[in-house]
Amino acid sequence: MILGSHVSLNAPEYFLGSVKEALSYDANALMIYTGAPQNTVRKEVSDFKIDEAALLLDEAGIPSQHVIVHAPYIINLANTVKPETFELAVEFLRKEILRTRLIGAKVIVLHPGSHVNAGEQIGLDRIVEGLNLSLKDNDDIEIALETMAGKGSELGYRFEHIAYIMQSVEKPNLIKVCMDTCHMSDAGYDVFAFDQLLDTFDEIIGLEHVRVIHLNDSKNDPGARKDRHANLGYGRLGFDFLHQVASHPRLAKIPKILETPFVNDLPPYKTEIRMLREGRFTDWIIE
Repeated sequence: MILGSHVSLNAPEYFLGSVKEALSYDANALMIYTGAPQNTVRKEVSDFKIDEAALLLDEAGIPSQHVIVHAPYIINLANTVKPETFELAVEFLRKEILRTRLIGAKVIVLHPGSHVNAGEQIGLDRIVEGLNLSLKDNDDIEIALETMAGKGSELGYRFEHIAYIMQSVEKPNLIKVCMDTCHMSDAGYDVFAFDQLLDTFDEIIGLEHVRVIHLNDSKNDPGARKDRHANLGYGRLGFDFLHQVASHPRLAKIPKILETPFVNDLPPYKTEIRMLREGRFTDWIIE
């Protein structure tokens, strides 16, 4: 299994520290934010200890395709209400593409955006416009649009939204997908009929376009459209289903990334990765 988690990127070791953290969880994949996901403050990439991190990744046998960058939440390419928000999103995504390339990663996960009550079609067309501007000078870094839960006015909670974007942009070869198990259930998809869900996705988008899977349990009932992650086996999806996703032969080559909550202020990822590899749930959370 290709398993990892979100890992921190902090001083003094930055990206090197991220790789060390991932290895401490016995992971063979990882996902980072290049800075705080809630703002645009970023350190110079020259501080990231990229060469040392690349050497450690090579020694661990982790290829660049298993290193995922997640764009910050503040990027909203769907906004037509505030032009300055859209312009900031385009400018920052262009910079994030450059940072990703310098780090040596290949894929940026991006929340498609929220139409802010302007209407879904208007928002989708705005995303297409924003991606065209953002990808104008890029021919190598892929943008993986995340399947969303559908809270508020966010887009991407239907596979058809992502398919429309892919079919409408000027560089469709650079638009890929990040599946999120919690989000798909919260959006109303019957994830427990998982093979049928994969068939539906394949018909609408194409499984060959999936670049990463966010493997999260959900605190919500199906269709709640709330987006609240739970630890593996402690939510409505359950460990057996999530292990099925992690071990599914049609998804074998795709990195699965955990974004589950900390427990008692500690990361749960080493334990959750071990459970997935062993295929056995252990009741380990002590309140």
